[in-house]
Parts: sequence; structure tokens; C-alpha cells
Amino acid sequence: MNNIDLSGGMAAITGGAQGIGLAIAERLLRSGASVALWDRDAALANEAASKLGEFGKAVAVATDVTDPASVEAARDRTIEALGGLDILVCNAGIAGPSATVWEYDLNAWREVVDIDLNGVFYCMRAVVPHMIETGYGRICSTASIAGKEGNPNASPYSAAKAGVIALTKSLGKELAEYDIAVNCITPAAAKTRIFDQISQQHIDYMLSKIPRGRFLKVEEAASMVAWLVSRENSFTTGAVFDLSGGRATY
Repeated sequence: MNNIDLSGGMAAITGGAQGIGLAIAERLLRSGASVALWDRDAALANEAASKLGEFGKAVAVATDVTDPASVEAARDRTIEALGGLDILVCNAGIAGPSATVWEYDLNAWREVVDIDLNGVFYCMRAVVPHMIETGYGRICSTASIAGKEGNPNASPYSAAKAGVIALTKSLGKELAEYDIAVNCITPAAAKTRIFDQISQQHIDYMLSKIPRGRFLKVEEAASMVAWLVSRENSFTTGAVFDLSGGRATY
């Protein structure tokens, strides 16, 4: 594991209680940052924070990323608990059911877009003013290769992740005059609990598209994010970093 110095960093990670978010939290802690796990599953977040305590300061903050008031409250609690907030990792997301566009349940569509895209916007909107005020910040969002290519039977997920890519580029340009970097990653699928939400047929489809012939490891995503949220990443902003195992064609 490369040594990335995040000493003194104060990070909020949405969906930080499990999966890729949890791996990112551990990696940031091992690199010297303190972390707040923003998750709607308060019990799971508390359990994760307790386990992560051996690596550094980790706190659980119950948060509903689809509720702007909840996000703003989480921001304030995090600043109070950690002494500030200069790293934001927007990772919370759901896959939604597998179905064609014309058969997709309207409520399911709204839920996926609300969590996977609107939730990222709400978090950025809440945290950016604080970063501008302090003069420093690093933001990284978890998009997806589906946002580049569009996965069949996963239209809201694909559309939301494409939106995250565009949102990243927009905010990166808006903050370019500040020492605030805004980037996103586009991973292929990783074996996390999100697999419980999708069909085996769709899982097989995703695997068949990865030239490396395997799914992403959550630690691999965490490694990339750790550099993106470091001071060492002082120039790149509004960019998209591939984690697709060779699937991406652009």
C-alpha cells in the first residue's frame, strides 16, 4: 500500500458504513485523516465506526442524502466532531431493480435518481461554502462505468451516474479558482451488498463486459480515492478516473 499523507484531513463519506464507502473510510484513516460515516443505517454506521476506531478517529452520523436538511445537519455535526470538513466523498448509492425502460416502476426510478444523483448534489451544495470559506477542499464522487456506457435494464442507475459525471465537471470548473479539487471515479461493479438488489443475469452481464475477467476490489477503489482527496492532487479537477478493468472505451 502506497503511503498517501492525509494527516489532519477531516472527511465525510456518504454510504460509509459498508462496501466501497467503508473501504475508503479505512484507507483515509490509515493515511492520517479522521472520518465521519454518513449513512442512513445508523446502527450499521455506529458498528462500522466502532470497528474503524483502531485506525483513527471515526464517527457515525445518521444521514439521509435525499433530504437537504439532513445533509446540512450532518455537515454541522461533522464539523463539530472533527474540527472541520475538508474532504467529501459522495459514495452513497443504490442499484434499483433490473427492468427495461418501458417497464420501470416510477417510484423505483425516482428513488434511484434521488439517492444516486440528487443526493450527491445536496452534499456538494451543503459542503462547498465551508470549503470556500476555509480556502481548501477535496471532493470525490462515485459514479460508474454505467454512466459512460449505459447498462441495459439499469436505466435510472445509468442516467444518475451520467449525471454525477456531468455534475463533477460543472462543479470542478466553478471551483477552479480555489484550492478545491472535484473529481469522480467510474468503477465497474464490485462485490458488495448492492448485488443483492440486482438480478444474477445482470451481474453476469456486467462481468462479461470487464476485460480483466473479474470484479473490482473495494480496496482498489479506495486507493484511487485516497490520492484524489490528497493535497498532492493539486491540479486535476473536473476529471473522471476509470476503474472499469479495461471496459471503458473513453
